Amino acid sequence: MSAETRDYFIAGTKFSAPPLAAGLYVVATPIGNLRDITLRALETLASADAVLCEDTRTSARLLDHYGIKGRRQALHEHNERDKAASIVARIAGGEAIALISDAGTPLLSDPGFPLIRALAEANLPVFPIPGASALLSALVVAGLPTDAFVFHGFLPPKAGARANALSRLKDSRETMVFYESPRRLADTLAAMADVFGSRAAAVSLELTKRFERTRRGSLADLAASFAEEETKGEAVIVVAGAEAPSAPAEADWQAALATEMADQPLRAAVDAIAARFGLKRKEVYDAALALKAQG
Repeated sequence: MSAETRDYFIAGTKFSAPPLAAGLYVVATPIGNLRDITLRALETLASADAVLCEDTRTSARLLDHYGIKGRRQALHEHNERDKAASIVARIAGGEAIALISDAGTPLLSDPGFPLIRALAEANLPVFPIPGASALLSALVVAGLPTDAFVFHGFLPPKAGARANALSRLKDSRETMVFYESPRRLADTLAAMADVFGSRAAAVSLELTKRFERTRRGSLADLAASFAEEETKGEAVIVVAGAEAPSAPAEADWQAALATEMADQPLRAAVDAIAARFGLKRKEVYDAALALKAQG
């Protein structure tokens, strides 16, 4: 690579990027605002022997904005499996290659997984260059618990498959994060309301852009709201997890335990009640001993 292609520009000021060690660099890029890119990401993109882009035309806006030259090659869902072997060979031969998606952190509902797996199997280095993520950006402004969450990406587009997918998540207690296209947003929110009920949720649109907004409310209210307006830009939906089931009343399970003990051996009765009420076996066993002592 020539010296010229190792430069990048910020507000017209030229900077030189240091050389990179061989490997694949998974680089997070802005999700809207071009200023949301790290200095390390700029250095990596400028110094890489090649930049793998989900769409070279989309990525050109970012790379041209910072004056980053060099080889840009398409790596998308239709060719990534076919190209993985050749990219592995290039890295094994000493090249430093950057991987970016159209926006945000690669591999999160974006191409790249087959390549990462192939590199891992070949024991070749992969370096994360962290940065913008629509998933995390929406999560932290949703006003819902963040101590445990799960990302489900895009749901199936067809109504029946989407309903089945949501039904499997009904009892999940973690906060759930989904991506959705604007044309399916209202229908997806309505489907969520049918399955999850009146749970709290948030919808973020145009994150980091001029018309960025996050709307919060119940799933039913959000579905009704978005059904009445035209939506642009991909959405991130954040949904509260299922509430933990309330603990059974002690009097109820102990009465059931007494009934079971009248009909079967103590250990079998304990196992049955612990399973039925979701209790710790030791707690039920101690209660059974006390009932037996009372006689």
